[in-house]
Amino acid sequence: MAKSKSSAATTSTETKEENAAVRYFRETRAELRKVTWPTRDEAKNLTIIIVIVTVAMALFLGLFDYIFQITASGIVLGDPLLLGIGLVLFVAVAAAYYFNGTQE
Repeated sequence: MAKSKSSAATTSTETKEENAAVRYFRETRAELRKVTWPTRDEAKNLTIIIVIVTVAMALFLGLFDYIFQITASGIVLGDPLLLGIGLVLFVAVAAAYYFNGTQE
């Protein structure tokens, strides 16, 4: 009986599967070694591009928000001047967007 207990103990440790978390981190580390990382200059240039695009989109969306705010204020307050200004600005931006796209 002592023999069967010791043989059972050795077979259970030999066939024991590794921890799932350990296996996950080991495989993740192996995959990260295969990655081709950008150089410092490439990372700097890509970061600058991302910041410029983010600022441009923020300005673009802010402009549309301002135009819609003026238009909504004109509608809610019943002020034809604000409504007219908002509509003129909206048409101007839409026309600029349209003509910019047709020049290509």
